Amino acid sequence: MPSISDASHTARQAIQASIAAKQALLEDAVLLSKIEQAAQMLLQTYQSGGKVLLCGNGGSAADAQHIAAELSGRFYFDRPPLYAEALHVNTSYLTAVANDYGYNEVFARMVEAAGRPGDVLIAISTSGNSPSVLRAVQKAVEVGMSVIGLTGASGGKLATCCPLCLQVPSSDTPRIQECHILIGHIWCEVLEKGLFQPPAEKCN
Repeated sequence: MPSISDASHTARQAIQASIAAKQALLEDAVLLSKIEQAAQMLLQTYQSGGKVLLCGNGGSAADAQHIAAELSGRFYFDRPPLYAEALHVNTSYLTAVANDYGYNEVFARMVEAAGRPGDVLIAISTSGNSPSVLRAVQKAVEVGMSVIGLTGASGGKLATCCPLCLQVPSSDTPRIQECHILIGHIWCEVLEKGLFQPPAEKCN
């Protein structure tokens, strides 16, 4: 059985690795510029009446759903909802399409149904090589959507087919995912500030 000291050592290592990944992100001027470009793209999309779709598998699916919830619910303050949807949340649809067309089509088919020119797809894959995510990107480009990719340092195939791909400077999946959700939170804050007036502070 692992001892308490072993668990403490593991925790320290994980926290230090997470800090190092975020420090590398902070020092990457190109990546910071891409985060800003993506934020501006999302801002313009909402200002023009568009919507944001998100896709990913496993932990990346959770990140897609998390970001969608922050946008369609609220982030820092109460305001009107923003149209954002993670494409895996309807399990009947997901299992039907996976059964009838193959799993690689589950996101692409919903992009075809819901995506319109002027909308944005946020495609999340730590490896950059998830076939279902790559198919979604291909379909999004076909229907005239803008695409933002979130991946790890290598970028994988996503970096070659995604017009704006943010490659987190890490090859460790948990650290990549932690940076992805940080980037998602940055976008949520930028969008909330850019689109809505914060409530006035009440005087006591």
